[in-house]
Amino acid sequence: MSGIAMHSVVALVEDLPEEGLVRGQAGTVVENWAPGVYEVEFCDDNGRTYAMVAAKAEQLTRLHHE
Repeated sequence: MSGIAMHSVVALVEDLPEEGLVRGQAGTVVENWAPGVYEVEFCDDNGRTYAMVAAKAEQLTRLHHE
């Protein structure tokens, strides 16, 4: 998966049950740990973080708003 940059909005393409996350949940990339590995922050509607996970590019799809 290319085109994932800092602050990109992404969605999971698979469940991450160990993190309590399911396919389709959206988050924001907040760090690039290594090629193809990103720290993704998941927040509720009030902006409170409920999960931070390191995810591989294959586990994510970038969302487009335009």
